[in-house]
Amino acid sequence: MEHIKSLFLLDPEVTFLNHGSFGATPAPVFSAYQAWQRHVESQPVRFFVNEFGEHLATARHALGRYVNAEPDDIVYIPNSTVALNIIARSLKLGPNDVVLTTDHEYGACSNIWHFLSQKQRFTYKQQPIPVPIESNKAIVEQFWQGVTPDTKVIFLSHISSPTALTFPIEEICRRARAEGILTIIDGAHALGQMPLDMARIGADFYFGNAHKWLCSPKGAAFLFARKEVQAIVEPLVVSWGWGDNKSFSYGSNFLDYLQWTGTTDISAYLSVPAAIEFQETHSWTAVRQQCHLLLQEALAKVTQLTGCASPYPNDSFYHQMAVAPLPRLTDIKAFKTELYDQFQVEIPCIAWQNHHFIRISIQGYNSEEDIDALLNALQQLIPAYRA
Repeated sequence: MEHIKSLFLLDPEVTFLNHGSFGATPAPVFSAYQAWQRHVESQPVRFFVNEFGEHLATARHALGRYVNAEPDDIVYIPNSTVALNIIARSLKLGPNDVVLTTDHEYGACSNIWHFLSQKQRFTYKQQPIPVPIESNKAIVEQFWQGVTPDTKVIFLSHISSPTALTFPIEEICRRARAEGILTIIDGAHALGQMPLDMARIGADFYFGNAHKWLCSPKGAAFLFARKEVQAIVEPLVVSWGWGDNKSFSYGSNFLDYLQWTGTTDISAYLSVPAAIEFQETHSWTAVRQQCHLLLQEALAKVTQLTGCASPYPNDSFYHQMAVAPLPRLTDIKAFKTELYDQFQVEIPCIAWQNHHFIRISIQGYNSEEDIDALLNALQQLIPAYRA
């Protein structure tokens, strides 16, 4: 994958093992992004009045093909947190209603539910899914123990942030549909890291970031909604697409409410087709497979170094991102700071449910030398921080 590394804009002095947090954009895709910005500025009125809808439709078609969804069931938004705000604030939940999730969810998304539950008096219930994981069947059964007649919504990560665990969302969505429970899937880490098929997944709502593993410019994400639930959605920002007297339409209230929210730079959205094309041009299915193998190797070496067992039963539970347990540390924040300041290793260090992890991301620009640099840093730092 050495030729891939030269196509990214990353600082060569840093061992970058944290693609999962904010992604990284290849130079050709970044150039496409800047070209869109220049096009907008060449004639802003023409762009926003005459071209805006057509260009977004083209970008939605490209992404729709990529995730097997109708383009009119997809809308671009800046990030996954915005997507969940749109959905959660549209739901009419109240006392006695329960939103069921796990204890693996991303903190910002849990904050949304906590904030709204305090206002609307519904319950946000985080069902424990302990590690090490036994099997997908065990995950489903452990999670389903939290379902009651009051469960109105299931909210799950496709790939969790703190544990990088791939959840069996297809089976959970299938069971939820049979029980009349609305499903919302956070795919922030999934788009570009694994193949996605909206029809097969079967979620009512699914959202994900393009600027992470698809490698688009920052500020590009998507929200998918099945046609049957689009009427639930209300605009997070009320603008010209709302009301009986709206002067334009993109074909549905779902698109009208969410696509035009005022003057904003949509160049990142319009660059998503360039990101898809970049990965297709560079045989990204093969790149992902090589990344997965390198990640397997990295996890084995870290496990050998630390003596801590993996939380995953096998490699089907992660893709290009996984956590490796660390011994209990005295100060995990200081440990992370020293990893970067002393060794220039950029990697998340996570405290979760009395566990300490490092979360390793392997993208096409990474190599065995990056893993060696991480191991060298861990070997020197862990003895100093071991509790």
